[in-house]
Amino acid sequence: MSCILHIETATEVCSVAVSQDGATIFHEEDFDGPSHATRLGTMVDEALSFTDNHAIPFDAVAVSTGPGSYTGLRIGVSMAKGVCYGRNLKLIALPTLEVLCVPILLGKELPDDALLCPMIDARRMEVYAAVYTRALKTVMETSAVVVDSESFREYLDAHPVYFFGNGAEKCKDVIQHPNAHFFDGIRPLAKNMCPLAEKAHAREEFADVAYFEPFYLKDFVATKSRKLEGLMHNA
Repeated sequence: MSCILHIETATEVCSVAVSQDGATIFHEEDFDGPSHATRLGTMVDEALSFTDNHAIPFDAVAVSTGPGSYTGLRIGVSMAKGVCYGRNLKLIALPTLEVLCVPILLGKELPDDALLCPMIDARRMEVYAAVYTRALKTVMETSAVVVDSESFREYLDAHPVYFFGNGAEKCKDVIQHPNAHFFDGIRPLAKNMCPLAEKAHAREEFADVAYFEPFYLKDFVATKSRKLEGLMHNA
C-alpha cells in the first residue's frame, strides 16, 4: 500500500503524476518545453493539493534520474529532494531509459526473444542508450553511443531489437538491419514511472536524499572527464 509522487524532467517534456497502490490517480504533462523551470513547481503544487484534498498521505517521491538534459534533470531532482525534505518522504530514483520501456512492455506485442533499446538524443549522431530484455534485465549498460551502420549489430544478429525514444528517430536511416524495428512517439512520462516505483518501494530500494545526484551529472560527466584526462596524459 503506497502513494507516490512521480517527477519526470529528463527530456523536453515536463510531467508529474501520483499513484496509489499501483494505479495512477493524477497526472499532468507539458509537451511544449523545455519549460521545466516555470511549469514543474506549479504541476507539483497541483499534485500535492490533489492528494491533500483527498486526505491521501504520501509515502515517497520517485524521480527520473537520466540520462537526459542537464538542466531538466537538475530541476527535477532538486524539486524531488525539496518535497522529500519538506514532507519527510523517501526518495526513489528511476533510470530514464527504463521508464521509456514501460509503455512498450505494457502496450506492444513483442516476440519472446525481443530486446529493447531506448535512446535519449545527445548531439549529432550520439545517443544515450541501453539494451534490455522484456523482463528489463540489462543486456547492455547505459552508454553514450555514436550510431553508425554497425551499431548494435551483435544484438541485431541474434534478436529482434526495438528502438524508441527521442534518440531513435535519427537512427532509422543508419541502422538498416532486418531485425531493427522502431517505435515512434515514445517519451518518458511520469505516469509510466508507477510500475517501477511501486516495485522499488516494495523492495525498500531508496536513494539517499542528501547525496543523490542524477545519473547524467554523476556518471557521464565523470566518465567523459576521465577519458579526456587519459587522452591528455597520453598525448
